[in-house]
Amino acid sequence: MIQERGKVYLVGAGPGDVAYLTVKAYNLLATAQVLIYDALVDAQLLQCVPPDCLKLDVGKRGGKPSTTQAQINKLLVKHCQQGKQVVRLKSGDPLIFGRCTSEIEALKASGCDFELVPGISSALAAPLLAGIPLTDPVLSRTFAVFTAHEPEVLDWEALSRLETLVILMGGQHLPEIVHQLVRHGRSHLTPIAIIRWAGTPDQQIWIGQLGNILEQTTELSLSPAVIVIGEVVGLRKYLQPENIYLDEIIRHSQPEPGSESTPTPQPMLSNFPPSPSSPSSPLPLTGKTILVTRSVGQSSQFSDRLIASGATVIEMPTLVIGPPSSWEALDNAIAHLSDFDWLILTSTNGIDYFFERLIAQGKDTRALAGVKIAVVGEKTAHSLKQRSLQADFIPPSFIADSLVEDFPDKLDGKKILFPRVESGGREVLVKELTAKGAKVIEVAAYQSCCPNGIPPVAELALQNRKVDVITFASSKTVQFFCQLTDKICSNNSDASQFLEGVCIASIGPQTSKTCHALFGRVDVEAQEYTLDGLTQALITWARNY
Repeated sequence: MIQERGKVYLVGAGPGDVAYLTVKAYNLLATAQVLIYDALVDAQLLQCVPPDCLKLDVGKRGGKPSTTQAQINKLLVKHCQQGKQVVRLKSGDPLIFGRCTSEIEALKASGCDFELVPGISSALAAPLLAGIPLTDPVLSRTFAVFTAHEPEVLDWEALSRLETLVILMGGQHLPEIVHQLVRHGRSHLTPIAIIRWAGTPDQQIWIGQLGNILEQTTELSLSPAVIVIGEVVGLRKYLQPENIYLDEIIRHSQPEPGSESTPTPQPMLSNFPPSPSSPSSPLPLTGKTILVTRSVGQSSQFSDRLIASGATVIEMPTLVIGPPSSWEALDNAIAHLSDFDWLILTSTNGIDYFFERLIAQGKDTRALAGVKIAVVGEKTAHSLKQRSLQADFIPPSFIADSLVEDFPDKLDGKKILFPRVESGGREVLVKELTAKGAKVIEVAAYQSCCPNGIPPVAELALQNRKVDVITFASSKTVQFFCQLTDKICSNNSDASQFLEGVCIASIGPQTSKTCHALFGRVDVEAQEYTLDGLTQALITWARNY
């Protein structure tokens, strides 16, 4: 019997959270027979390997017993020569301060097959996650990345002249870093950011200046941390989401004009929860992992709202939007637009596909002259406005159910065009309009289908009970969520196994109705049936939880 040839994959794990793992890295973990990992690798990544995978912790931490590099090299060679598929998992990127050279030399000397798999380095990810750009056309045309593990060997005179510095392994040597930079000409007013545990639920950020950062962080543990020094740190406040809850954030104090005193800004929290040592209050959704069900390719503005409120967000597309099976009915209606009194649009998808076909027929918005437009939902109205059209009527409560009740015209004898989803649309709305005497022409404008599968990150979070909240913004997302999760359920079980202890959050009554039918409950319902309303409902829930 010929023994299978082993192989070692030197894999970058990224900054921490499984969401930042590359697809290739995830697939390698899913088939690994041996996992040899570092101390800074996030624990949730260890759940990506098969149950029978041999897991070996060889992490090096200062002041604690550690596996020597020689021992690590021997482990890699040993398991590879036994024909195993070995994943050597390193935080960040394997070739950035990762001691890979020694391991590669040992593998080559023993004739072992190996492959390098890149990862996202914390040197790049941490500033980005903190909202700090490393380059700027004016403030930073270059940046340098270096380790301060041995500050005495660095050329501080040269480094101090660079616009932006990114420092790894510098938490324990922060006093020396500050001393050397100021000594070699950097102003004590130079902005500095310290980002601890970047990309994890424990991420913390301290913002200050070289002159006061030591006072802010005295007696605090700063490892593992990425330190950013330069004027670009000051751009962070301009790059935060506009709707971030400013009352939850401690503002920086600014010096009086002409003052020579050094301001002492307080630590500013990131979008992730602080550790108990943090001196400021967390954001309202801090510590909550929220699974957002949405359409494939849909804007992630809702996720951005949740992140700005402190949540960790995992996106799970549950809808694929595409053209209907036939354009014939919609095209025919567009050809006779002047026959209609009203056009009703209930979604941004309906707007997109309606105007796509309008343009395909060589027409533009002038073809709607004399036709009034009613839209359901604030987002739908905004989408219409982006096409330079103003809705003639928007139901006051943002839902289709109130459209008939508050309709501004007498409906008797009115001819209404209703472009809608091909299947599973608003039958109640059509029925009520018809009962009031309107003639409603329904045409398929688009179709919504269930995706083929669940993203690995979402599947892993559900299976490992890492989700606190699941949000639903339509009945279809509820239905397709059930279809998708049923595919990954074990025998004789259903999607309900993933919902134990999980808050089910709905955007409005129709979605809640479907949740009750399929899950038996709804825990949070938005009072205003919009994504902003759903965000606010979750914040209220979290504060009372």
